[in-house]
Amino acid sequence: MAKTIDIDESKCNGCGLCVDACHEGALALIDGKAKLVRPNFCDGMGDCLPACPQGAISFIEDRPSADRIPISPMGAGMGLNMMAMPGEQWPIQLALVSPGSGFLKGDLVIGADCTAFKVGNFKDRFVGKDPLVIGCPKLDPRERFDKLIEIFRNDPIDSVRIVRMEVPCCGQLTRIVSTAVQMSGKDIPVKETVIGRNGNVISEATI
Repeated sequence: MAKTIDIDESKCNGCGLCVDACHEGALALIDGKAKLVRPNFCDGMGDCLPACPQGAISFIEDRPSADRIPISPMGAGMGLNMMAMPGEQWPIQLALVSPGSGFLKGDLVIGADCTAFKVGNFKDRFVGKDPLVIGCPKLDPRERFDKLIEIFRNDPIDSVRIVRMEVPCCGQLTRIVSTAVQMSGKDIPVKETVIGRNGNVISEATI
């Protein structure tokens, strides 16, 4: 299912940073507001999301019309059921997630990049329908994680679950998230799940 961007004009201040960040030329400033003027040019990569200082941009699903529902060669009903599946959040990379995005609510899962590749059923086991952001405390710039403070402070987050690897560098993720919760001034419970190098859970604890 295709993804495209949605711009909340009530938040847009017309700074034009998203237009500059869009390498595909899908955006333009019209009457002082950012507009998606070429939807077919939008590649769904989300370069514009982190560029927006107002958090006015988010992703939505571009659902095909009923007459374009793909039919599986295994049977017509299968194609219809696949298209009826509920949508999933996008983006998930912390660099692209904007504070104030509508999906940031309830129980937030913060995963280290490597964990999903070590746990085969990562999504079913740890995420489900909860919002998810991923990042790497070793490779991502530390300031990238500063937006977690704003997310915890202003978005309706009820709890946080950290899923990280057992390696020492990944332990920084727990410290970063815990500090961000403290700095937000909110009392948000934080749980940590540590994944071993073999992909098994080796510990779970409330921080």
